[in-house]
Amino acid sequence: MSNIATAGNKGKGVRSDCFVTLELTKSNGLEIKLESKVKTLYGKSILDDINKVLKFFGIKNAKIYVEDSGALSFIIIARIEAAIRQLMKTEKEYLPPLLKENTTATGRDRSRVSRLYLPGNTPSLMLNAGIHKPDGLILDLEDAVATAKKDEARYLVRNALIHLNFYGAERMVRINQGERGLKDLEFLVPHNVNLILLPKCEEADQLKKMDKKVQELRKKFKVKNPVWFMPIIESAKGVLNAYSIATASENVVAMAIGLEDYTADLGAKRTQEATESFFARSMVVNACRAAGIQPIDSVFSDVSDMEGLKQNVLKSKALGFDGMGCIHPRQIRVLHEYFAPDAIEIEKAKKIVLAFHEATKKGLGVVSLGTKMIDPPVVKRAQKSIDTAVAVGKLTKDWMEIEIDKATETSAKNN
Repeated sequence: MSNIATAGNKGKGVRSDCFVTLELTKSNGLEIKLESKVKTLYGKSILDDINKVLKFFGIKNAKIYVEDSGALSFIIIARIEAAIRQLMKTEKEYLPPLLKENTTATGRDRSRVSRLYLPGNTPSLMLNAGIHKPDGLILDLEDAVATAKKDEARYLVRNALIHLNFYGAERMVRINQGERGLKDLEFLVPHNVNLILLPKCEEADQLKKMDKKVQELRKKFKVKNPVWFMPIIESAKGVLNAYSIATASENVVAMAIGLEDYTADLGAKRTQEATESFFARSMVVNACRAAGIQPIDSVFSDVSDMEGLKQNVLKSKALGFDGMGCIHPRQIRVLHEYFAPDAIEIEKAKKIVLAFHEATKKGLGVVSLGTKMIDPPVVKRAQKSIDTAVAVGKLTKDWMEIEIDKATETSAKNN
């Protein structure tokens, strides 16, 4: 086994990261070399982090060279630990301070209109992503991370789940496939992940294996918050098994479709008209509705075409999807604006919710609007439309009080 290990990123264009070279020696104590443009301001703090991590793992003789490009503390210690783990076996973890906000749970039915993908080994793209207000931030350990970097990325993602400010976004991680993905869970479940995306899901058994591992880890580490699942359908086989996947675990709250891999599996070209994926998208939506979970559409890959994105969202919404993935922050606003109900939908939803409110107030077990009876699922969907309209600013939070006051005034005038 080599006694030299490296971790992190360096080179032109790399920001908010560091590159660590660690060599374990047999004597001569610690030799620490730091190269950083911010050394004058933060050199002492960086050196403190280096010394603390080395001491924590009992390393007394080593040469360590840190090339810093403005990395925050939780990034530096993730990179050093990743290098150490290549050279020695240990069960110990050196964790950054816990950000209190990162201990919150998320609900089964919370809004997931937008989810922003962030490469799991590129810290510069993580740091302020939450200010763009996506519903979820996905730290991606799969396609966005080179194979040689996947192991070290786990430490960075783990530390981000502990210390990165998500600004209220749901803390999501896309894991790898197979055994590597199951190993990823050990870095996520004990450390505040809200939702796990399982890529290229083709069979219910894949979900069941992940669920079993997650529950074992929750029990072992006494994790109280739920860990939700979002399988991603990316093949013809996955499409045909969509309902069994959607119902494989009670912790599945949404299911997404990935059209790049799906169309490749078909041997078809992905087009803006999307006729080649109509069947698959409809199957996913139907499976999700039958299972009572959220259907989530694929990403729109042209980040410069806002009009194309708008049209894609409108088609997606018409098919029954609740949201989409994003690969650039500028896409978030378009998703929230056009997945939100329009004026006609809002008015219809208001009438349904108000009718339900009036029936409940009178103690009636049956809700009707005009001559039509309203089933509970219709009321639930109407309330969801209202909640979405409020969230995007198309309705004020006190809309119901305003409508009730108007109705009372009108009734008083008529009498």
